[in-house]
Amino acid sequence: MMVTKGGSRDTVTGAIVVAVAALALVLVYVKETTMSNAVPGYTVNARFNHLDGIGVGSTVRLSGVKIGSVVTQSLDPDFRAVTRLQIAENVTLPADSTAVIRTDGLLGAKYIEIGPGGDDRALQDGDSIIYTQDSMVIEDLMELIIEQGKGKRGYAGRPLPSVSNN
Repeated sequence: MMVTKGGSRDTVTGAIVVAVAALALVLVYVKETTMSNAVPGYTVNARFNHLDGIGVGSTVRLSGVKIGSVVTQSLDPDFRAVTRLQIAENVTLPADSTAVIRTDGLLGAKYIEIGPGGDDRALQDGDSIIYTQDSMVIEDLMELIIEQGKGKRGYAGRPLPSVSNN
């Protein structure tokens, strides 16, 4: 075993790195537990076919402003994803509001954007948002773009020709 001149310094540096990593984990845990302790308000349900990228604690926004978060996720008997959204008590949502899964930028985190409707009746605690739009899966989008490109070039449903030097 080889002993280096700065052996004790390396040990102290390693201990500091481990302590900082442990502190970071504690801070993330504390943030997650405080996020799960939702703000006072009411809950509404929304059903989606795909919840890709949305999890418990994901943000719920209205006009870009955070108004709540996702508190639970489950499956209904038809295998649709059911989310329970905690909405701040000072936000009144019309009964015909919409819920759309959006992405914050090109590769950012996903969130649920609420689009307020025009109904005079407001959503109450335990009500459901009927109009929802699923998460866009990037792989499906790319496949659609490729198929459209093939169709425009006359290769719809057929493989593209190979290029060789023979």
